[in-house]
Amino acid sequence: MFKRVKKDIHAVLERDPAARNGWEVVFCYPGFHAVLLHRLAHWLNNKRLRFLARVISQLNRFFTGIEIHPAATIGEGLFIDHGMGVVIGETVTIGDNVTIYQGATLGGTGKDIGKRHPTIGDNVVISTGAKVLGPFKVGDNSKIGANAVVLKEVPPNSTAVGVPGRIVRKKKEDCRDGVDLDQIRMPDPVEEQIKLLYDRVVCLEKRVREMEEKQNEAL
Repeated sequence: MFKRVKKDIHAVLERDPAARNGWEVVFCYPGFHAVLLHRLAHWLNNKRLRFLARVISQLNRFFTGIEIHPAATIGEGLFIDHGMGVVIGETVTIGDNVTIYQGATLGGTGKDIGKRHPTIGDNVVISTGAKVLGPFKVGDNSKIGANAVVLKEVPPNSTAVGVPGRIVRKKKEDCRDGVDLDQIRMPDPVEEQIKLLYDRVVCLEKRVREMEEKQNEAL
């Protein structure tokens, strides 16, 4: 338990440039508080003290604005940045070194039973306002764009954006140098479609000019 807490503190220091030292993380970071209280609630839930576990999870929600079901399984080094409005459902499984930004939801669609919520791989970034809904996996080293609504599996080393979410980039190699926290330079599917249309129009205009030139020469 103590080892995991140290890794949670290190995750904040590593990924948030505003964090100056471990004591600041311990006393001033609600995302860290939420993970710490969840680990206690999860331990109680596993000991079948489920009512007490739910009480702690609701106190966690009240004080941090982050709702994590006690049964959710969370790996080492989870960093919840800012965190207000984050929701993590009962059957969620989260790997190691995952980063979740404010307003994100790891939830269900209401159509499934048993395993209802997503499984998040290692080194995944879930951006602000993203919704990952359903019992599928988000592969290792992947990124979910801001406000994306993801309803199906995301392969490893991929980026998913849009509503509904779709894969727009797949890296050729795993991310080995840590978690890529860039939320700005992500592909925009609308921009890509507009560019394709623009290139098509330019090509057609060129062909029309060539045809007009040939026609003028014939005359």
